Amino acid sequence: MTKPTHTYRRGSVVLRGDQIPRMTSDASLLQSDQSADWKHEDPWRVLRIQSEFVEGFEALAEVGPAISVFGSARTRPDDPLYECAQRIGELLVDRGYAVITGGGPGMMEAANRGAWEAGGTSIGLGIELPHEQGLNQWVNLGVNFRYFFARKTMFVKYSQGFIVMPGGFGTMDELFESATLVQTGKIRSFPVVLVGTDYWSGLVDWIRSSMVDAGMISPGDVDLLRVVDDPEQAVRLATGA
Repeated sequence: MTKPTHTYRRGSVVLRGDQIPRMTSDASLLQSDQSADWKHEDPWRVLRIQSEFVEGFEALAEVGPAISVFGSARTRPDDPLYECAQRIGELLVDRGYAVITGGGPGMMEAANRGAWEAGGTSIGLGIELPHEQGLNQWVNLGVNFRYFFARKTMFVKYSQGFIVMPGGFGTMDELFESATLVQTGKIRSFPVVLVGTDYWSGLVDWIRSSMVDAGMISPGDVDLLRVVDDPEQAVRLATGA
């Protein structure tokens, strides 16, 4: 029988056949004049992704109970919603919870500030973006990520609930991913609290009138989202108190 020369599998081992290069892997590794472009290729990127998960898990492993607070990076300190998010951060610490945010300005900064000033653990999970300026000054435990999916895993893994302030596409992404994970049973069912009736009621009404009525989701799925205005009520619902 002719020995196959193409890639084939035997158990969990990949036999590369004629894909083996002329230069051995050892020789290639030891070349001193090679390009550094390999740092941006997929095999190396996999290791970088792995390192982000390891770094995040190591940093957050002993945090204890925590609530993730999401919201817009564009909210100014003189906005009443900034004060609301700051109060939420303070109340969470008073109840024994760490506060996790995306570490940016706006609502995230406000929640971190409330947690910091209350003497609690104020966590920022930053993301490298061209227009972002790093973690806000109110973070006392911070991790920066290159990849959104690694970062979002940390939000979910180390939280007992979510509080979602008004925000844009990034906030919506975090909101609907968390709702999907709860809906599909990928994570245990825990509260997703939306703060700001004026901002969120239109979205919730649309979900009910369009998605539920069209049979795309079950009526009970809407109950995953609780809409409130009061910081104290938001914290009570998020912490199950």
